[in-house]
Amino acid sequence: MIAQLQKDLVEYAKSIGVDKIGFTHASPFQELKNRLKRQQELNYQSGFEESDIDLRTEPNRLLDGAESIIAIALAYPSKMEEAPTGKKGARRGIFARASWGIDYHVAVRERLQLIEEWLKERVPTVQLKSMVDTGELVDRAVAERAGIGWSGKNCSIITHEFGSYVYLGEMITNIPFAPDTPIENECGECRLCLDVCPTGALVDAGQLNSKKCVAFLTQTKDFLPDEFRAKIGNRIYGCDTCQTVCPKNKGKINWIHDEFKPDPELAKPLLQPLLNLSNKEFKAKFGAMSGSWRGKKPIQRNAIIALAHFKEEAAVPDLIAIMKKDERPVMRGTAAWAIGKIGGPLAEEALLAAREREMDSEVVAEIEKGLTLLNV
Repeated sequence: MIAQLQKDLVEYAKSIGVDKIGFTHASPFQELKNRLKRQQELNYQSGFEESDIDLRTEPNRLLDGAESIIAIALAYPSKMEEAPTGKKGARRGIFARASWGIDYHVAVRERLQLIEEWLKERVPTVQLKSMVDTGELVDRAVAERAGIGWSGKNCSIITHEFGSYVYLGEMITNIPFAPDTPIENECGECRLCLDVCPTGALVDAGQLNSKKCVAFLTQTKDFLPDEFRAKIGNRIYGCDTCQTVCPKNKGKINWIHDEFKPDPELAKPLLQPLLNLSNKEFKAKFGAMSGSWRGKKPIQRNAIIALAHFKEEAAVPDLIAIMKKDERPVMRGTAAWAIGKIGGPLAEEALLAAREREMDSEVVAEIEKGLTLLNV
């Protein structure tokens, strides 16, 4: 009976747009527990994840009577059609591919909800707990054990069919489904992802110092540490470098789900218009994307850093206005640094005037950095 239910579930999952489905037992992830403890000892955690390692590695703590875990994957695109090109006076930023289209949390949860309803119709006594990304379990560990793909050196799940461009979700259940066999790791001797990581956040195969990862840094809300500013480039949310260089992703375009196909003007937005968006305008324009979850502040800060990266002189008047009037010290200070980085005829006078009136010590420090950069 359970074998037929499992077979029927696989077919149903495909019918609702699940690209891969796998099953694993609900026993503890002991090896993962050891790795997570080591991550904590090294202070490599981002702070966004669940802090209780036992909850992250013991499914029975999350669902009494847990017997198995269902893992699902949805593929997302690696390329966009008609991608706009930035140019002098109209520079553009870039959202990482995982933020193209609608928020993947919504899309994956919808599939999990449909699977929950399907199972409840057939097994009224079923117990279930689903999660996507922000849940307690580690999505990649579940997917790896369920045979969705292998865990690459870039800390992504890599599938044969879609490369590492997949969103993951899982469901703990008290139904003892037969476990699938994990896929053999095929990274071999390749270490491209480790060699090209912009900040050296991939410290070893499968080991990430989250605090140095550009994807994490673009989501922070404070001043970005100096040593990382040049590494951000024009990224305003996330980073794809360790995926784009992966040989296993070659040719994996994945134009499968219309909901994940990007609006080019949102995925590669003009930078200057971002600087003055109100909260309401930001939510109206970007709110459906997963990259909006931290609000507009990190995006606007990153846009300033990107304009400095391009040395976009046309942006200096906007940056001076931010330095003068913005209520947020991070924005004032980052704008001051960017003005110094860009330079131009307006820069020095504006920075000197700002230094006279600024009361926030951190912002003053950024103004001094800007003035120093003018002379570099």
